[in-house]
Amino acid sequence: MKRGGGKRRPRSSSDHPWTLTPKEARELQLTLRGRLRFTPLGRPPRTVAGADISHLRFGRRAVAGVVVLSFPDLEVIEESLAVGEASFPYVPGLLSFREGPLLERAFEGLSRMPDLVFFDGQGIAHPRGLGIASHLGLRLRVPSVGCAKSRLWGEAKEPAGEKGAWEPLKAPRGEVAGEVVGAVLRTRKGVKSLYVSPGHRIDLEGAIRYTLAVSPRYRIPVPIRAAHIRTNEERRRLGIV
Repeated sequence: MKRGGGKRRPRSSSDHPWTLTPKEARELQLTLRGRLRFTPLGRPPRTVAGADISHLRFGRRAVAGVVVLSFPDLEVIEESLAVGEASFPYVPGLLSFREGPLLERAFEGLSRMPDLVFFDGQGIAHPRGLGIASHLGLRLRVPSVGCAKSRLWGEAKEPAGEKGAWEPLKAPRGEVAGEVVGAVLRTRKGVKSLYVSPGHRIDLEGAIRYTLAVSPRYRIPVPIRAAHIRTNEERRRLGIV
């Protein structure tokens, strides 16, 4: 296991300070969303990763984790954890500003960036088009997918009950009203759907296809599930309750 904080990524035009007010954060989201790209992956990924963070809902101390797996066999290759405190308040729609700094530290602990990252959260299925998967995908310059267990924004029908069934998730209002921003996807027969949306450098078709490919048995994609288990284990070990 590696601890985040060692390796530093090169800076880019999408870098910004994390110490912002909620008003400044919302304004920044509107600026950054225009820098997102939604294109098919050039080739199938060789490695995929899940990113998650474990803390009490309103607690400040947390554990962030990234687990990298081979693809398509989904064997764990590497993991990196980072422990710290969230300084940004809990504000709906601004999750990336609360969890992003610690997740970045976890990514910095990897020996190399994975080819595709799955985040426990939203991509562009977000009121300002910049959920945590889009925000971190842009900052880290990595293809990313948002896989959320609940809907933050958008309207859709419930898909059929078979695995692989999906319905388009459409923006409900504003200048992008009616635009498809994601999918309500059934990853396992007879269980609740996931809300999947492209984060950055992947299209919706690819986001759906690869989410299904990394969800062979469970509702939650294997990479996210692995990161969730590891961060919870470390939080309990450290006594963060």
